[in-house]
Amino acid sequence: MTMISANGRVEVDPAPAPNLDVAAALFHGLSDPSRLMILRHLTTGEHRVRDLTDHLGLAQSTVSAHLACLRDCGLVVSRPEGRASMFSLTSAPHLLGLLEAAEQLLADSGHAVALCPNYGIGTEGLPAPEELRSHTKGTGA
Repeated sequence: MTMISANGRVEVDPAPAPNLDVAAALFHGLSDPSRLMILRHLTTGEHRVRDLTDHLGLAQSTVSAHLACLRDCGLVVSRPEGRASMFSLTSAPHLLGLLEAAEQLLADSGHAVALCPNYGIGTEGLPAPEELRSHTKGTGA
């Protein structure tokens, strides 16, 4: 674990690192704006697919596909209610904490990630490590 000491130095705990592949998979599951919209809306309580399509202006097939992804990632659960399914968050307090921390990090960085040549707004797909582009032009750094 990485910590910042009282004097502001970054210190790395020699304990074994968490499984970063799993953490990356979690963030990949959160990487779609529609999934984030759905998760934010579910923080207000349970919803049916129909409710989400009405509230968010997304197509039923889009909402269903994203809910399936979020369920596969373990972020939402569903329960039957009549002929419909009610969707809810599996861990609302932790998800809210993560989203609030992300908002703070974005504010702290001036939303610089939007301009990232690899993952910023308007970029396509996930580049392979050898395809990563420099964040500075002309310096090769």
